[in-house]
Amino acid sequence: MAQKPSIPKGTRDFSPEEVNRRNYIISTIKKQFQHFGFQPIETPSFENSSTLMGKYGEEGDRLIFKILNSGDFLSKVKDDLYAEKDSLKITSKISEKALRYDLTVPFARYVVQHQNEVEFPFKRYQIQPVWRADRPQKGRFREFYQCDADVVGSDSLWQEVEFVQLYDSVFTALKLSGVTIKLNNRKILSGFAEVIGESDKLIDFTIALDKLDKIGKDGVIKEMKEKGIAEAAIEKIDPIFELNGDFSAKINGLKSILFTSEIGKKGIEELEFIQRAIAEMPLKTATLDLDVTLARGLNYYTGAIFEISAPEGVKMGSIGGGGRYDDLTGIFGLKNMSGIGISFGLDRIYLVLEELDLFPEAVEENTKIIFINFGEKEALYAMKAVRALRGAGINAEVYPDSAKMKKQMTHANRRNIPFVVLAGTQEIEAEQYTIKHMASGEQETISLDKIIEKLR
Repeated sequence: MAQKPSIPKGTRDFSPEEVNRRNYIISTIKKQFQHFGFQPIETPSFENSSTLMGKYGEEGDRLIFKILNSGDFLSKVKDDLYAEKDSLKITSKISEKALRYDLTVPFARYVVQHQNEVEFPFKRYQIQPVWRADRPQKGRFREFYQCDADVVGSDSLWQEVEFVQLYDSVFTALKLSGVTIKLNNRKILSGFAEVIGESDKLIDFTIALDKLDKIGKDGVIKEMKEKGIAEAAIEKIDPIFELNGDFSAKINGLKSILFTSEIGKKGIEELEFIQRAIAEMPLKTATLDLDVTLARGLNYYTGAIFEISAPEGVKMGSIGGGGRYDDLTGIFGLKNMSGIGISFGLDRIYLVLEELDLFPEAVEENTKIIFINFGEKEALYAMKAVRALRGAGINAEVYPDSAKMKKQMTHANRRNIPFVVLAGTQEIEAEQYTIKHMASGEQETISLDKIIEKLR
């Protein structure tokens, strides 16, 4: 007996319904990307290992899927090296390519490789799958899509304003209200560390601060102390924990905390610029909020930091994020190329829309009308009609076999096809068609032109 087939852990099959729903989200995001002037690019699913390795830190390198060289991949490994059983040393000999880990590093490689062809500032979007050898769990897969938009070649804060508007436009188009666009700035975090005299412990400080909503104030202070941050230093930033109110109120609080830090004051100026601009162009669906504990991508971002929270009441992590980076292409030798980028979490947005029942009914429809097959003559009559319907932009088909009526009707029901057409001898002679609405059971005998008019 043949073994039942399976798929690798961390990957998924998608049903027609799921693919239609995912395509709805992707097409909505893509349309908004294009409205904002972003141009599409695509990069290979695998890159040279040298392009990817060393760009994500030690942990990231471990999560990159390596591709074995074709042919006898062990032939270049000497016996003494093989005898060491050191996978890290052997990997470079047997694998020269790897599946992409994200879309950001390939984008940086693309910009450097095509810098003489690209018009800067370059606004690009990219929607493609990526792969990570991560431990599979709910909401985390080894193969998943990223939906990214970036601008490189400009350090203008108007780009930050545009990305806030882009997030709002996408969620408005998806009819997902109540989303919060959390905003912070790396310079604010650096200012905090400077004010307390712990600039050398910036990473430890912010990693702890980022956990405020999970472990509370006491937990954050405990972790900071464990990382060697002095109690007197922690007391200096105690007002951080009391920051509340709207965006403006939090800004005023920051001014009193960071008045001695030049980099901190620069961060405040940048946040105020974004706030003033958005106030002149109010958001339709989302809310802009200042979150001074937000520290995602701290080793990467140099200015604005974004994180998108799902509507209140929906238990879901961030459904998007991004930020400003000053030297993305520097890893490949092209210096001083500032940029900013954001990403949408396709899988998490899907789960939120599903939980809130926000997928339009039209997304579920594939075939709109199916013709019952009564035999060769009737099938030909039906096929001619189907051809005309498809020409009019209506999804239509004929059941392929002249099976029992009950079987064909059951097939239409199971596929949620809204209309069924019965065309036998009488209809053919009259050049008519009997069309049945499956939900209501109502049916009428009409011409093909009337059917096209009805379904349009």
